[in-house]
Amino acid sequence: GIENPAFETPSPSIGRRYVGGPAGAGAGAAAFAEPGPEEGPCGWGPCAPRALQVCNNSEGYLAAYSLLAVFQGLVVNGLINISISTIEKRYELNSSLTGLISASYDIAFCVLSLFVSYFGERGHKPRWLAFSAFMLGLGSLIFSLPHFSSGKYQYGSKLEDTCQTAETTFANATCSTNTNSSLHNYLYLFILGQLLLGVGGTPLYTLGTAFIDDSVPKHKSSLYIGIGYAMSLLGPAIGYVLGGQLLKVYIDVQIPERQDTNYTKVDQDDPRWLGAWWIGFLACFFAIWLLIIPFSCFPKHLPGTAKIQAEKISETHDDGSQILVQTNDFGRSFKDFPVALLILLRNPVLMSLIIASSTEALVATGFATFLPKFIENQFGKSSSFSATLGGIVLIPAAALGQVISGVLVSKFKMSCKGIIKFVISTCSVALMLNTVFLFAKCGNEPFAGVSETYHGTGTLYNLTAPCNANCRCLRSMYYPVCGRDEVQYFSPCFAGCASHLFNNMKKTYHNCSCIGKPKRESGSEDFLYEAIPGKCPTKCTFLPLFLAFFFFAVVFTFMAVTPTTVAILRCVPDNQRSFALGVQLVFLRLLGTIPGPVLFGVAIDNSCTLWDINECETKGACWAYDNERMAYLLMGISAACKIITIIFVVMAVYFYKPPPLTETLPRRTLEKTTAI
Repeated sequence: GIENPAFETPSPSIGRRYVGGPAGAGAGAAAFAEPGPEEGPCGWGPCAPRALQVCNNSEGYLAAYSLLAVFQGLVVNGLINISISTIEKRYELNSSLTGLISASYDIAFCVLSLFVSYFGERGHKPRWLAFSAFMLGLGSLIFSLPHFSSGKYQYGSKLEDTCQTAETTFANATCSTNTNSSLHNYLYLFILGQLLLGVGGTPLYTLGTAFIDDSVPKHKSSLYIGIGYAMSLLGPAIGYVLGGQLLKVYIDVQIPERQDTNYTKVDQDDPRWLGAWWIGFLACFFAIWLLIIPFSCFPKHLPGTAKIQAEKISETHDDGSQILVQTNDFGRSFKDFPVALLILLRNPVLMSLIIASSTEALVATGFATFLPKFIENQFGKSSSFSATLGGIVLIPAAALGQVISGVLVSKFKMSCKGIIKFVISTCSVALMLNTVFLFAKCGNEPFAGVSETYHGTGTLYNLTAPCNANCRCLRSMYYPVCGRDEVQYFSPCFAGCASHLFNNMKKTYHNCSCIGKPKRESGSEDFLYEAIPGKCPTKCTFLPLFLAFFFFAVVFTFMAVTPTTVAILRCVPDNQRSFALGVQLVFLRLLGTIPGPVLFGVAIDNSCTLWDINECETKGACWAYDNERMAYLLMGISAACKIITIIFVVMAVYFYKPPPLTETLPRRTLEKTTAI
């Protein structure tokens, strides 16, 4: 009858499949009243210490998941990003090769994501995450190995930043085309390390997220996923802080003493200085491998999972495919892979949400990469200070947005359709806040040879003028100084400065032939210098306003991330949830995180007004930008992506078709009704 134990718990396969059975199943069916063997204790086979059972719940798993996400973000999005310029210099790699290193993670992720999420759906998800921790740790170790096999760093002779006359021997002014160094070969070790990190990151955000959704009630799922995603953003923040501090340590820890008079001891202000980039990777290797222990002891399903799944309500988009994918044998062999993939690709709700999340990811990764550069050039700040400001804005705002959205979806117990409508509202607010680029922008400060001439001599967009023609200056050595005339110069050499002194531990330049008289006339004030290192202070005061608006724009942008993930998990059949996340992450990288930085980089390069041309006539980095053009281009890309996101989320609402009434009942209720 109604209380027939045959229908009290689901079948061992755990899911929302509505499988009935004979009402009088007898003793054999009564065995299903006990928890399935997958809901075992926390431990290793027969070894299940009582102390470990305290962690055998969703909170314990979330803690382990969050720690792994923190370390993954710390290594992949923190340490690697902040170390890449040091690796370029140490191993003589150009930017295209270091770009290949950065892209290797996404390449591995895209190749493996579909297969891992498909085959891992029915597997032991915590053990997959133990494998994830193993590969992330191994990738960190391999990424640090070049330091130990490449020998001591030889930093060479000191680069002169002042004006050198034609009679002065200046070896750095000649073109060197020697590229026979064996250091290039370490590129392959870096790529291998990144590929292994990509392999390790794949199960984390597919199987790991799906396991959270398996183990908690539906109304709590968004909260737990939001917390996990927010913790993953803590990793890059820690990575930038930790990496920045480690780069203050000399690359070989101890600075070598040289007796040769042609060599001088380097310090952090010297362009030859390289920091100890490798220490962070080595420390993460040990820390990540420790996380293998907790993940290896979790059971296949946490205690109570069967009961939670039985009480969940199906919100799968009703397109007729549920009947096929919810059969017992579907998805157990590779021959079902093409059919399973086709079913997801033909789900209009899922694909609309995936494309919407991909365009959001394009904007997010673009700004994550280039926001420091935008602040540096727009508001005249140093690169280190701009990176700090960018981290202060992006990381807390993104974490706050994901937690807030998770709490709201959980508190109001939103349905799948309600969640999608919530995403529309957050994206609309973020679009309006993006208009900050229209009014919080700054013009360019005076820059000799770029925005104005050298006091009437020379020409625009030409750093060489009569006052510095004999100095043999290097355009590849960008070391800006601010003259007493409140004009910025490319370097002390291009300012015509012949000497420098240290006043109160601060470097000042003197005898500068290109610098004019002070603009501020004061009988009581005598300038003790002609130029000082750094850009001239900007007169633009919009930085606080920009940061405030951009902070809330990031909050509302990331308020769509957790709800979108939850909606994706809801609109597909249960045994395709991990696979759906795998498909999403492939599109997210192909359409979002890979082209995002490229598109933003092209836009920023398009606003360049002064390129680096070295002694070999090779075009390098951009030294100066048109600030207004840069602001308008970034605003245009961001607004266009936001509009595309809103359009596709609206399409998801339009296409969504809830399941029939019988499928919207909790499974336990439906099975009892079937028994009657």
